[in-house]
Amino acid sequence: MESAASETVVSNVPEFSVSELSFALKREIEQAFPRVRVRGEISQPSFPRSGHCYFRLKDENAVIDGVAWKGTIPRLGIKIEEGLEVIATGKLTTYAGSSRYQIIVERLELAGEGALLKLLEDRRKKLAAEGLFDLDKKRELPFLPEVIGVVTSPSGAVIRDILHRVADRFPRRVLVWPVSVQGEKAAGEVAAAIAGFNRLPVEGPVPRPDVLIVARGGGSLEDLWAFNEEIVVRAAAASAIPLISAVGHETDTTLIDFASDRRAPTPTAAAEMAVPVRADLLAEVLDYGKRTVASLNRALRDAAFALTSLARGLGDPNRLIEERQQRLDVSGERLLLATRGLVERRGHELALARLVSPMAVINAKQQLLASEARALDGAMKGFKADALQKYARAFDRLEQHGDRLKRHGADLLQHGTRQVDQLGKLLESYSFHSVLNRGFALVRDQDGQPVLAAAGAHSGDTLSIEFADGRLGARVTDAITTTPRPAPTTPRRREGDGGGNQGSLL
Repeated sequence: MESAASETVVSNVPEFSVSELSFALKREIEQAFPRVRVRGEISQPSFPRSGHCYFRLKDENAVIDGVAWKGTIPRLGIKIEEGLEVIATGKLTTYAGSSRYQIIVERLELAGEGALLKLLEDRRKKLAAEGLFDLDKKRELPFLPEVIGVVTSPSGAVIRDILHRVADRFPRRVLVWPVSVQGEKAAGEVAAAIAGFNRLPVEGPVPRPDVLIVARGGGSLEDLWAFNEEIVVRAAAASAIPLISAVGHETDTTLIDFASDRRAPTPTAAAEMAVPVRADLLAEVLDYGKRTVASLNRALRDAAFALTSLARGLGDPNRLIEERQQRLDVSGERLLLATRGLVERRGHELALARLVSPMAVINAKQQLLASEARALDGAMKGFKADALQKYARAFDRLEQHGDRLKRHGADLLQHGTRQVDQLGKLLESYSFHSVLNRGFALVRDQDGQPVLAAAGAHSGDTLSIEFADGRLGARVTDAITTTPRPAPTTPRRREGDGGGNQGSLL
């Protein structure tokens, strides 16, 4: 025991638990690096349901974990995406649960103009694919708007240039919606201003603008970045009021320029697009008035000349009326004379006319009707007699044909009977029954087929033998086959033979 105690080494190094050591390291790191800026490429971003964002910052040699809390993400100004090169500002700390150190991100900046341009191009392609930049969605600007809405900073030179240019060209009422045009809040305020102008009622206490101008002065790509944000582009594309974008100088291009209905190179040019020049309009109206008066005077002169020419071709109206009046008087006298003559002629004809008694007319019609009835009766009697004679002659001919038909029918029946008897006798002479009557027999097998030779029967077969007076059944007990003799040659037919030698039917 004493030797074991002497071998125990006493150390002055303090002893820590794992938790104590982890929290000690956490305090040291947070005190040593309270605020740092780290440049790297975002990798493996994740967004769990908690609303926080976890990602990794890496370069070609090392990797560090990064965390953006839920409340910080809206203030970052940049959407956390895979492959984006950024400068993250925040503080270093450790995560005791896995012994890792990480950066708590409070601000994100794009690392360099190249990264900004890449992000800008990727966003442009994405929004163009959704159809936000289609030309068929562009609206025409009103020729002379009553109210102009301007979304810009109220303290810059841009609003003064717009107001001055509008007052010089054609004074109109201008409504200004003050917004920030640079910084983290700029994108949200510009989008809210565009949507707010569109929500104004047409007949409300605050007049709704007929055209909108979103304007800002020149600056770097980072200064103008608020007008490349997706929320601003979508608000411009969704605006029901025609919108003019005037962001930056002529060489500056932002995404709102693609979504707007018209792009102006400068805010002053936007004011010139919004309203025409009043003096030019007055001069144009005066010119149109002069041309209208000149055209009207020329038309009146041409009409007067044409009327004068036509008047020279016409005669004196009084003379034309007097001639027509004279013709009317002559025609009236002739009409009066013609009427009197017609009345006299009709009266003379009426005096000479004799009226016939109605009874005499009726009697004459009755006599005519009676004579026509007699003629019709005679014609009907003659037709009846002729028809009866025709029918009698036809009946006689029919009886004669009937007698001939009976005679010919009997002759045909007798002739047919004789032919049937002759054919029956001929069929009987050809039948094999006549052969059976001469002492022959017909042998059939069990299937009813004739057996023509001994070779066709085998021992044990059942046979049927038919004679002239009946049939017998037999069974073959022994089949003996002999060599068939050659068939006898047919003797030459002698002259004078009757030819009645008939071969066996079997």
